Amino acid sequence: MARERDLDKTGFMDSMQRMLRTSGAVGGVAARIAGHRLGIRSDRVSHAEGLRAVLGNLRGPLMKGAQILSTIPGALPDEYAEELAHLQANAPPMGWNFVQRRMRAELGPQWEENFRSFSHEAVAAASLGQVHRAALDDGREVACKLQYPGMTGAMESDLRQLKRGLGVYGFFGSAIRQDEVYTELAERMREELDYEREASHLRLYRLILRDVPQVHVPEPVAPLTTKRLLTMDWLPGRSMKSVLEEELPQKERNAIAKALFQAWYRPVYRYGVIHGDPHMGNFTICKDGGVNLLDFGAVRVFSPGFVGGVVELFDALRDDDEDRAYQAYYAWGFRNLSRETAKVLNEWARFFYRPLMTDRVWTMQESNNPEEAREVLERVYEGLKRTGGVTLPREFVMMDRSAIGLGSAFLRLGARLNWHEMFQELITDFNVDELAARQREALRHAKVTPARSMI
Repeated sequence: MARERDLDKTGFMDSMQRMLRTSGAVGGVAARIAGHRLGIRSDRVSHAEGLRAVLGNLRGPLMKGAQILSTIPGALPDEYAEELAHLQANAPPMGWNFVQRRMRAELGPQWEENFRSFSHEAVAAASLGQVHRAALDDGREVACKLQYPGMTGAMESDLRQLKRGLGVYGFFGSAIRQDEVYTELAERMREELDYEREASHLRLYRLILRDVPQVHVPEPVAPLTTKRLLTMDWLPGRSMKSVLEEELPQKERNAIAKALFQAWYRPVYRYGVIHGDPHMGNFTICKDGGVNLLDFGAVRVFSPGFVGGVVELFDALRDDDEDRAYQAYYAWGFRNLSRETAKVLNEWARFFYRPLMTDRVWTMQESNNPEEAREVLERVYEGLKRTGGVTLPREFVMMDRSAIGLGSAFLRLGARLNWHEMFQELITDFNVDELAARQREALRHAKVTPARSMI
């Protein structure tokens, strides 16, 4: 009990300190956004840089929420989105004394008896926890992800700050309304605190990707996993950053990109499930060009009808069928959508789908010119303002975040592939009822219970 009180006290102090730091930062953002909307000049670029500096030195949810928001068109002013997109978990890891206290709290006073070895230094530090390398008595190498203290309190505090910032920006007339965005973010981010849920996601992805040899998913160790400790296989691999620093042959770059494509989109179009965090720190590269997926906190289960809508929109744009596209947006979750607004969305969708609709080998650099992308988004944004705006459906958040994150990885790899051909392989003979049956069976087998709001 004394150990738990010490951890709770540490968590309380951390929560108080982060509240003081983040409330000032978010309040400053809100004031400057409001001033800009009212015509008061302010240096948003320098303040966005300052906000990034504040959040970049925090552990926890607000940083993660800011990263997600930076990928959603119109959710934040451009200057803030650009800076927050570069956020990394830069806070130093907790020391060995903390690790010992936390491990005793999770596995009991004799916790070390479960391991042949356990690294005193963290091998990775993320926004919600840090990872230690260890070995079990039988020699099996494992990774132990240990949650920082006070994260539950920090989550609720940070979500309040996030809602405050979004509320001020939306109040002044954004063409893209984010009511559902915040609801989705809050639900998914709270789930990330439950490492037992994450263990079920590992089981789910091991099942979904069992026939994809170039993608590897660690197996969780159930007896050594709790809500705040996740023990799983250690998968050797190199960071994406180190791989990109090498002069890799084009064939190897293509192999990595193909593995990433399968890792993210096979689960979507065969099982209605997406890994919502394609950050480069969440996967490593194997010697054969395959990938190891490492972090499964942000997993989203889509309704089969939503996935059907994604495929339907692709077909509608290919056939230039505006009526079919309008129905597809409804399946996505867009409501009270005028025909004029749907036409505006079609311009965004054609740009978004273009790599998948062009049947030839090309790079993402060729298909996604940054200047063109900015011009398209500006036209879409102005069109949405003209036609009354749109409320983003919840399902859009993780789908959009994954697409942008993966697109960034493909750009940096310089992969040259026929994206259309790979996509067609996934959706050939697509059937909503068959997807629904596969999804039910996979969720049951992995013991995953989706939130009511998901399906």
